[in-house]
Amino acid sequence: MARGGRGRRLGFALGLLLALVLAPRVLRAKPTVRKERVVRPDSELGERPPEDNQSFQYDHEAFLGKEDSKTFDQLTPDESKERLGKIVDRIDNDGDGFVTTEELKTWIKRVQKRYIFDNVAKVWKDYDRDKDDKISWEEYKQATYGYYLGNPAEFHDSSDHHTFKKMLPRDERRFKAADLDGDLTATREEFTAFLHPEEFEHMKEIVVLETLEDIDKNGDGFVDQDEYIADMFSHEENGPEPDWVLSEREQFNEFRDLNKDGKLDKDEIRHWILPQDYDHAQAEARHLVYESDKNKDEKLTKEEILENWNMFVGSQATNYGEDLTKNHDEL
Repeated sequence: MARGGRGRRLGFALGLLLALVLAPRVLRAKPTVRKERVVRPDSELGERPPEDNQSFQYDHEAFLGKEDSKTFDQLTPDESKERLGKIVDRIDNDGDGFVTTEELKTWIKRVQKRYIFDNVAKVWKDYDRDKDDKISWEEYKQATYGYYLGNPAEFHDSSDHHTFKKMLPRDERRFKAADLDGDLTATREEFTAFLHPEEFEHMKEIVVLETLEDIDKNGDGFVDQDEYIADMFSHEENGPEPDWVLSEREQFNEFRDLNKDGKLDKDEIRHWILPQDYDHAQAEARHLVYESDKNKDEKLTKEEILENWNMFVGSQATNYGEDLTKNHDEL
């Protein structure tokens, strides 16, 4: 279950399945294109492809997700540049007229943190049924699974029945891991850890375990190469594998399978999806500076940013336009 980059999958929609949509879930149909599980992308700047519309989308989705990155699509170029210019003024903390990598990194991290807590605030009322500013496991269970639990016959022999049967104990396990004081009631901080486990150190093992459970189809407790590939790609009419699939097989053998036993254990999965030596915000800030720094002085003027506006628009740095209407002291 990696939340990250373009690899995050969401659950069902509608009614009692609302919570599975809002939380980072793994219920999904088989795709025919590549998907990724790395929580923070592990490619180096030098390995990025030449910038075009598709790779701009990579930057946008790495920060906002596919839906939020589309918000600025409704603006004209002039409107986008005007909004971006005002945001640049806020990123320039010392007011010297330049945006450094460190300033951009700081801004990205603050906006991402606020986005996560805003997301929790948005769904809080759906679960806090008794309005005591806490969410018990029972409240969450009833809000998410109540209809299923009360009407099991309607789900008999359906795929939804098997999905709910799997997800209920899994959600309970994750809830208990987030519930640090063990009272089966989540504070806002604990509920944030439940919905966004990849952001909390004490939840990393849950992220690894859920990823293993998702991909390990034969139930042997490991991820072999075929399972690794099947999680990213499914064949259409038994056609040939794309070149990127062959490349991923090489990645599996050379870099994922560290002990060369032909399969990934939990430690190797952790190394894959939660790389310890990678700072996502720093890498993205360095990338944006590198691509926009025309005079190569390792910092950006407002003019340099606006000249390359289409790379920044929709990214986390712009936070889909909301930064102009929010009180920035709260960041």
